[in-house]
Amino acid sequence: MNSLAKVPVTVVTGFLGSGKTTLIQHLLSNAGGKKLAVLVNEFGSEGVDGEILKSCADANCPEENIIELANGCICCTVADDFIPTMEKLLARPVRPDHILIETSGLALPKPLLKAFDWPEIRSRITVDGVIALADAEAVAAGRFAPDPDAVEAQRAADQNLDHETPLSEVFEDQIACADIVLLTKADLAGAAGLEAAKAAIIAEMPRRVPMLPVTDGAIDARVILGLGAAAENDLAARPSHHDGEEEHEHDDFASVVVDLPEVADVDALVASVQKLAREQNVLRAKGYIAVAGKPMRLLLQAVGERVRHQFDKPWGAGHRRSKLVVIGEHGDIDEAAIKAGLGI
Repeated sequence: MNSLAKVPVTVVTGFLGSGKTTLIQHLLSNAGGKKLAVLVNEFGSEGVDGEILKSCADANCPEENIIELANGCICCTVADDFIPTMEKLLARPVRPDHILIETSGLALPKPLLKAFDWPEIRSRITVDGVIALADAEAVAAGRFAPDPDAVEAQRAADQNLDHETPLSEVFEDQIACADIVLLTKADLAGAAGLEAAKAAIIAEMPRRVPMLPVTDGAIDARVILGLGAAAENDLAARPSHHDGEEEHEHDDFASVVVDLPEVADVDALVASVQKLAREQNVLRAKGYIAVAGKPMRLLLQAVGERVRHQFDKPWGAGHRRSKLVVIGEHGDIDEAAIKAGLGI
């Protein structure tokens, strides 16, 4: 890359559990010789996704090029975290060919795009594209939109009511900012689910962009990297619920980190997590679990009642401790009730 050329940056957005980390894992393993760097932003103080990605580090993306920002949503901590981190990356002896940013599942992408106009970085980087991931099965089931019958009843009673929910606003902002939408968990959604998800997403698009089904993050990097969108110069085409606001908050959502004892029965833990989703409206749970008699750590990830788990790598010396990050809407997160539901 010419030293005067802008480094392209791809922003990967999408709601909690939509598969952003899985997609970036695939890109790291199929970079086509490009030198990559990754910024990972998580909601809450405990980094799980960054750990997952660091296990994929290689010569084209060494571990020091995978950077976690865990001090709050990146869209709210631009000056404190994002700008200094980008400056450090660009100052490295070997400059990356391409930078990937995995936003928090609750982040609004448009405020981040505005940051690319900061004087310190605007002449050196450009937003190559915004890739929005949407869990096709969840979208098809209507989990990101208000209940249409309930909304219609409320509207008939009071035309001035705000019928948006925190979930739907975040989802709609992410879709509205996208250059490409990836319909993830396509294998779980099935053909009918994919069509229903497409219809729901088209209804929220301010402009038509490509939509592609994806399973386990597998997509040719050439399809989503190298778009040349220069999205920082195209903000008017990417409307947001928060346009015109000086600041926005994420007070609608909360997270709690739960320390767990060593687990003897993985199936029982999975059942407990599913029950939390069912009875306490937990949106997302993720973490590493120490399983009795096993030297490997168990990576557990849940989206609603859908739980996946796998042993990923041995515990490091002195690091064998179970932690689970639980995320939900603010009124649903009760730390004592969550701990009781997990048997603590």
